Amino acid sequence: MLTSSYYPSYDVMNELDEWDDHTQMIVTSRLKPIKSLHFLTGSEAEMVRRISSLLVNDQTPEVLDFIISHIDQTLHQSSGEGQRKAGVPEASELIRSGLQAIEQGVQLLYGSSFIALDIDRQKLYLEKISECNAEPLEVWNSIQQEPLFIKLLRLTVESYCSYPMVWSEIGYAGPAYPRGYVRTQLGQLDPWEAQPEQ
Repeated sequence: MLTSSYYPSYDVMNELDEWDDHTQMIVTSRLKPIKSLHFLTGSEAEMVRRISSLLVNDQTPEVLDFIISHIDQTLHQSSGEGQRKAGVPEASELIRSGLQAIEQGVQLLYGSSFIALDIDRQKLYLEKISECNAEPLEVWNSIQQEPLFIKLLRLTVESYCSYPMVWSEIGYAGPAYPRGYVRTQLGQLDPWEAQPEQ
């Protein structure tokens, strides 16, 4: 989460009654705890939790729970990807083999699991993946590092930015349907939108 929000007392869920039933159902479902995982194993989920936490610089448990749930559901139920480069495997295969490679690489380099590494080394290893420079090379021979990093980043950010608590932190007033945003000029806010408090 943000270390200091411009909207510390704003709660987007106070606008719940202004949304239609379908929108209410979608948004409130994001606040429910994880019941079970359908694609990720327990150890994979913990790796995704740590990686996602580093990518968005947030350790809030409920936010990370939602990210894991979203990624798990996406990989389990995906009906396909809108765009994927030739030679890059489907997201489910890419993520699973990528997580295995991260774990194997870290074990060989540091004699430790990824989860047990200190945060600085975790960040450094993810940075190396983003630059296609992760080692040992034999671990990464069959896995494309850049597509893996981009996929993990996209899945993390899309779920993070769709969580109501994060909306409140950044002052986003939530779905516009059916009420709609009226004051759309630069600097104008509708009465129900978040007002900066600092």
